[in-house]
Amino acid sequence: MLPCYVLLDLETTGGNPVHDRITEVAAVRIEGGQEVARWSTLVNPGTSISSFIQNLTGISNAMVADAPGFDEVAPHLLALLEDAVLVAHNVRFDHGFLLNEFNRLGVALRVKTLCTVRLSRQLYPQHRGHGLDAIMERHGLKTSARHRAMGDVDVVLDWLAMASRELGADQISNHALTLLQGSAALPPQLETPVGGIPESAGVYLFFGEGPLPLYIGKSVKMRSRVMSHFQAAGRVAREMRIAQEIRRIEWIETAGELGALLLEARLVKEKQPIYNRQLRRENALCAWRLSDNPQARPLLSLVRGDELQPHQFGRLYGVYRSKRQALDSLRELADAHALCPQALGLESGTGRCFAHQIGRCKGVCCTEEKPELHYLRLQLALGQQKLQVWPHPGKIGLREHDPHNGRTDIHVFDQWCHLATVHDDAELEEALTSASAVAFDLDTYRLLVKHLMLPAKSGNTELIRFAPV
Repeated sequence: MLPCYVLLDLETTGGNPVHDRITEVAAVRIEGGQEVARWSTLVNPGTSISSFIQNLTGISNAMVADAPGFDEVAPHLLALLEDAVLVAHNVRFDHGFLLNEFNRLGVALRVKTLCTVRLSRQLYPQHRGHGLDAIMERHGLKTSARHRAMGDVDVVLDWLAMASRELGADQISNHALTLLQGSAALPPQLETPVGGIPESAGVYLFFGEGPLPLYIGKSVKMRSRVMSHFQAAGRVAREMRIAQEIRRIEWIETAGELGALLLEARLVKEKQPIYNRQLRRENALCAWRLSDNPQARPLLSLVRGDELQPHQFGRLYGVYRSKRQALDSLRELADAHALCPQALGLESGTGRCFAHQIGRCKGVCCTEEKPELHYLRLQLALGQQKLQVWPHPGKIGLREHDPHNGRTDIHVFDQWCHLATVHDDAELEEALTSASAVAFDLDTYRLLVKHLMLPAKSGNTELIRFAPV
């Protein structure tokens, strides 16, 4: 199949390579088509094996009690793997455990990998199942040691020998080399050829069995970013869960990073993928409105929902994702600048506030500080949180162009809201003449503020000012 490879299988205390540990290792080294070494050992995981795993593998706590720890077996395993390709059925699982075990020893494991699940998909595309049990049933293979490391290694060896007789050794080698030149880090059940994902800007969507995406991401180099998810699956729990559930990938190209950021934010809010923590739909956005009267009590009132309109941004401060976040932020501001919590509406009552009693308020609550001075200090403290007024008389566009594929996108905005992304004159005219209201979005606001701070033309993004319609 390959000039030199080690067929390996592990038994473990569970399915998480970050937290679970190895209980058994079996490896057979093949050079030039001949078996040159065979080795297996139980491993003391240093933790208890659950009853479920004991029943599945037949490996009990008593069996590993006197077994060597991984630190003791590591040198022999490294010697076996030297100058060889690591081959396993669902190699991402075994490779992930080895990476973490060696990492705990301060050793960086560097080895090429090949997955025989993916090889089975290449060799027998007419069949749906490619797990070890499905392969055994399909080819009539048997073992008396299923879910023991060497028993499973021998099953894979028998399958490779049978496939070589059925399809020819050259076909097996050609497919193995093709997979090796690609990426064996890919989840074996992934149906989408990753090579087809463009190395350009855009948004990618990971899907499992259902119609809703598991995760939505963006990148200026989509294929590389997608591969980084799978390469991290052995050490990052979330990436591991995604790799276990993913079945297919879809992607949408954009002309640049701005378009990818805008599209990602919109799709995450629309589709609510379970593995996206940020960019979720905002249902409780709020901001502080400062009174025009220095003697008003309270000086600040909370604005939310339909009241949170961009035309009022000259008087608003925030924005916050919840009332609790707004209150916490205001308390921190009051404490840092010796502002009166009574005047801000954070504390009820009259007379000296509690903060003044402990020396953290300058006394506007008890006439020791003039209201006008306190109001000025409050304005200065809030300064960095002030929402910016829309700096244009009407709608603007940000044009992005990708010189490599010739794609051009024009993103149309008004009052900090993303109205549309257009690609021709007809779409642009519709976006400019449309009067449809678009809800304020905090992520779009922050993204646009950042871009409008740049020069009118920066990189592949150009500012367009449209004449009022």
